[in-house]
Amino acid sequence: MVSTFMGLETSKRALSVAQSALYTTGHNVANANTPGYSRQRVNLSATESFPSPALNSPRIAGQLGTGVEAGSIQRIRDSFLDSQYRSQSSKVGYYSSLSESLTKMEEILNDPSESGLLNTMNKFWGSLEDLTTNTDNIGARAVVASSGQMVAETLNYYYNALTNVQEDLRYQIGVEQSGINTIISNIQSINEKISKVEPHGYVPNDLYDERDTLVDQLSQFMNVKVSTVFPEKYGIVDKAAAEGLYNIELIQEDGSSYMPPINLISVNHTGIVGANTIEVQTDSATGAISGVKIGGTTLQDYKFAGALTGLIESAGYVEDGTVKGAYPDMLQKLNDMTEAFVNEFNYVHSQGFVVGDPPTKGGNFFEITAGKNAAQTIKVNADIIKDPSLIASGAKSNAAGDNENAHHLAAIKSKDFTQYESGNIPPGLNGTFDTYYAGVIGNLGVDSASVQKDHSNAQILATSVDKNRQSVSAVSLDEEMTDMVRYQQAYNAAARMVTLVDEMLDKIINGMGTGGR
Repeated sequence: MVSTFMGLETSKRALSVAQSALYTTGHNVANANTPGYSRQRVNLSATESFPSPALNSPRIAGQLGTGVEAGSIQRIRDSFLDSQYRSQSSKVGYYSSLSESLTKMEEILNDPSESGLLNTMNKFWGSLEDLTTNTDNIGARAVVASSGQMVAETLNYYYNALTNVQEDLRYQIGVEQSGINTIISNIQSINEKISKVEPHGYVPNDLYDERDTLVDQLSQFMNVKVSTVFPEKYGIVDKAAAEGLYNIELIQEDGSSYMPPINLISVNHTGIVGANTIEVQTDSATGAISGVKIGGTTLQDYKFAGALTGLIESAGYVEDGTVKGAYPDMLQKLNDMTEAFVNEFNYVHSQGFVVGDPPTKGGNFFEITAGKNAAQTIKVNADIIKDPSLIASGAKSNAAGDNENAHHLAAIKSKDFTQYESGNIPPGLNGTFDTYYAGVIGNLGVDSASVQKDHSNAQILATSVDKNRQSVSAVSLDEEMTDMVRYQQAYNAAARMVTLVDEMLDKIINGMGTGGR
């Protein structure tokens, strides 16, 4: 027969479970605004019925329920949405860093504008046109010299400002490297803590949340793939609630693995193998990024997306012995067009004559330091700055009024690079100086706008996925208040059941067998 105290035990279980559910609800409410927190729930299940099927089990009419038990406290999380979010997060990080660097480049070059190179060149060409009609005017000559110096100073500023930003980007790469390694170390530490808790049958939900938050942060810097591993030493665990250890693999932007696979954190059936830090290597000669070393593997393609790739592609990297990247490319274009322009202008200027006796041919109008960057070192000949009469405006003699060479100098404005007589034109130059530079600025604007659009699209997708993720795992105070009332009522009902059983027992103990007294 059924024990007289069975109802008391059933009610006691109901009280305990309702209490656990209320405490879990309170934990959810307390962390409603905690970043990265996932709501938790108590998994309830009916306890084994009485009697259990056996040869000596009591014969009663059917089986009686024995109450409820809390199987586990599980956090509500969708791993598929996590994977989607991290994939989009790496794209957001990549386009964000690339967009910021191109925006800074646009702000420096600042063309077309009053202070830009195009407007400065127009003033220089205009001063040469004035010289053709006023070759004897020392004021017109001084304007040519000062306008040429403005061109040189503008190119100097562009080169130095771009170089400064490039150095800042390289410094930022070092900062990101330290940040990534810190995140990897923290994830590894949490993995170790989880590995000491789960084998005992506990589910460390708050550690899971902390680990996932760190993985989300890591995904902003590089594209990663997370795999869950249950080491053999775990034995039998509740895999519906327990989540195991994270094996984190670096993958390419298209989602494919490197061959062989590159793990940032390695876990296998034996347990935690270890973690690999990253080391961004630089070329000593150029300062450009020469590789990213992860464990025993050195990558040189940087196709793992994320903010780190965006910074590397902006600051510059070595590929097949050539330095490539947004800033190196722009600096090279400035150097090439400056060098070609200076060589041609000096060549034409040296063909003319300076006004005065004895007849003297013109020297170099511009100067650049040999073996140095042309855009960084260009300046007007100091002698011409001091004495503008040294500008060679005549083509045939030193006669006053001879303006033929001044016309030749002014004509360089409309001369194609391929028509330059000085020779040694760097490859890739086409059109006139002004049209080539305008094309460079135009391409920069198109590239920047395209990257900004990609960044906006990636951000929209990441936000959309995160909203879906939050709809699953975030705490809803309305829902928690409903659960609170539900579990409170369950607790009250269980307590009332205890009282009822107590009254029944009181009747049996104190009220039965008193008839003969």
